Formats: sequence, structure tokens, C-alpha cells
Amino acid sequence: MSEFWLISAPGDQENLQALERMNTVTAKSNLSYNTKFSIPDFKVGTLDSLVGLSDELGKLDTFAESLIKKMAQSVVEVMEDAKGKVPENLLANGVDLTSFVTHFEWDMAKYPAKQPLVSVVDTLAKQLAQIETDLKSRIASYNTLKTNLENLEKKSMGNLFTRTLSDIVSKEDFVLGSEYLVTLLVIVPKPSYAQWQKTYESLSDMVVPRSTKLIAEDNEGGLFTVTLFRKVIEDFKTKAKENKFTVREFYYDEKEIKREREEMSRLLSDKKQQYQTSCVALKKGSSAFPDHKVKVTPLGNPDRPTAGQTDRERESEGEGEGPLLRWLKVNFSEAFIAWIHIKALRVFVESVLRYGLPVNFQAVLLQPHKKSSTKRLREVLNSVFRHLDQVAAASILDASVEIPGLQLSTQDYFPYVYFRIDLSLLD
Repeated sequence: MSEFWLISAPGDQENLQALERMNTVTAKSNLSYNTKFSIPDFKVGTLDSLVGLSDELGKLDTFAESLIKKMAQSVVEVMEDAKGKVPENLLANGVDLTSFVTHFEWDMAKYPAKQPLVSVVDTLAKQLAQIETDLKSRIASYNTLKTNLENLEKKSMGNLFTRTLSDIVSKEDFVLGSEYLVTLLVIVPKPSYAQWQKTYESLSDMVVPRSTKLIAEDNEGGLFTVTLFRKVIEDFKTKAKENKFTVREFYYDEKEIKREREEMSRLLSDKKQQYQTSCVALKKGSSAFPDHKVKVTPLGNPDRPTAGQTDRERESEGEGEGPLLRWLKVNFSEAFIAWIHIKALRVFVESVLRYGLPVNFQAVLLQPHKKSSTKRLREVLNSVFRHLDQVAAASILDASVEIPGLQLSTQDYFPYVYFRIDLSLLD
């Protein structure tokens, strides 16, 4: 299970024996794997300051958990079709999360234990707040890029009636710079190819003979050029419509076509170089770079890029992590490490508040072996440590005892200090 229970009990002889009994029972019944959880000796300060820190640490704990969950989800989104490799990218200090938790050691260099507790908590809070600020900024930029790219991609998908034609046509397909002549693009259903060839010259006056050419086609029809005099454009459109031929509104603008192609290339490059985990994801096909559902095949120009060619085929060079993924990995690690330090601080503060001074308690990390054993494990712990809170224990063990203002159940009864570390939130 990717769940841990972090508990503490007073460090006197009676409770050390209780811990031994707990270890014996849990091991014998195969309920959990238990290890000591080392927490340094902090400067305690005043009781009032500890009470204030207890509340602040609770909020900071929730904030840190939410932040690392967001960061894990961001890694999933950025890695796209390489999602199977996400766990190996969610590490803490270079090791998997379970190993980090079970072998936790307080980072004295980053969070000096000799400082007042308030200073340590303030350092952690500022660190996490900065990570959250940076995360929002970077993810906002990433989402803007994805949206812009998807909008452009939508224009290059679909059939000949709706898709952009900038990656299909070429300069050679048009009569350009003429005061009198213009080239139109007409979509002809496949069954009507022969009818088009027979009738297009007579659909209107002033159509240039033998000026039609099939330049692309999809599953439904073909895109033909036809050249005619400008003065008969409207008449030609009307006659074409009557014959179920569709004139596609398109006028060749080399600058606009170049701009659109450059914009697509730039966005593809930015996404791959700045954000994509590697080009392998593109080669395998990604959700953000889907295959075109309608393949459009240019004709008669071998140098022209194929519109049906997928983006993953076009983007075939360069590998390696982009800056966003690298940033996410580094800062996920930092946030996760900070989160476990917060858990350690909470155990220390709550143990002092509950067990008193001088500071003397033992923290233990339990990893339940399976979800079905958690209820039994809770019963064992409550039984072993019930002497820590005799009043609460009595209310649990004897349902007939009613204590005004006290409502407990076996689910929320903790005679010991207890915190949960749930790594399943990152799955």
C-alpha cells in the first residue's frame, strides 16, 4: 500500500514496551511494516507558540499535499503518451517516494533544527508558496501554448470544406498578378469527377479551356482548380452550385500562408523543445498531436508536404526533457521533501503538547500491508496505547459510558499522536 501512518508515544519504559508489543503483534499478524522515524531535538519555545504552530502546521500540511498533487498531475499532462513513465519522474531527492519516507532524515542544512520552530515553519511556508507561484505561471504559459496549437491543428483537420488549404495548395496552382484572370478552387464529389471534366468550361462564359487540375482529394471528393475571368466569378459560382460543385472561398496569399505555416512550426517546436518529455512521445502519437482523421493527398507536386502526414512524422528530430518537465521534477521533489518535513514537525509539536516536557517521545512509521488490514491495525494500536487516554478509552470500550461533549468512534479514536501520509493521491 502507498499509505503510511506516522505515530508517536512517550519514550518512557512503559511505552517503549508498548511499542515492542505493537511491533510483535503487527509482525506476527502481517499487518504492517514498522520503522523508527527520526525527528531532531528542536527548540521548544513557549506553550502558546506551540499551540499557534499546531494550527499553522495543519494548514501548511494541507497546502503542501494539495500542491504536490497539482504538480504530479502537471507531470502527467506534460508527459502525455509517456504516462507510463510518470512514476519514475516523481522522485524525492533522487529516490522513489516510498524509499524517501521510510528512510527519512531531517535536512539540517536546509532547515536548521537549532533555529526557533517558528523560523523553520516560516522557511517551509515561503518555499512552498514560491513553488506554487512559479507553478501557476509555468502551467498558464503551457496551457496557452497548447490551446493555440490545438486551434491551429483543428484548422488542418476535417474535410476539404472546412480545413485550411495552406498546406495543400502551392503558388503554381494559381494565376497570380493578373488584372483579368483569377483561379478558383472547386470541391467536386468523387462520383462527379467525369461530369466536372465535361461541363466546367461551359458553366459560364469566359472560363479558360483546359484550366482545371485536381490538386488534392479526401474520402468524399477532390479539390480542383479552374481559371476564368474575374467578371464572371459570381455567375460561375451560381452555376457550379446548381451542379452540386462547391466553390471554396480561397485566394492565394503567399505572406499569409507563410505566416500560418511558420506559426504552426513555431508552436510545434516550442511544445517539443520547451515542454515535451521527449520526441519519442510524438513519434508514438500523442493526444495533443492526433493523426488527421481525413487524409488529404496533394497531387502533382512531390515537393509539397502531405497534409495527411501526421505531426509526429514531421517532428522527427531532437530528444530530451524540456524545461517545464525538468522544473516540475526538481520542484516536485522539493515540495514533497518539504511536506514530509512538515509531517515531522507536526509529530514533534503535537507530541510535546500531548505528552508534555521534557521532550521524550518515540515516533514510528507504519506501512499497512494491505487496505483490508487497516481496521485490525487500528484496533491493535488502540489496544496497545489505550493507557495514554483512559477517559477516551473507556468511552470506546464501554458503549454505555456517555461523556458530555465527547463523541468518539473507533475510526477517530487516537490515544497516541497520529498522522497519515497517503501517497495514493499521486497515482
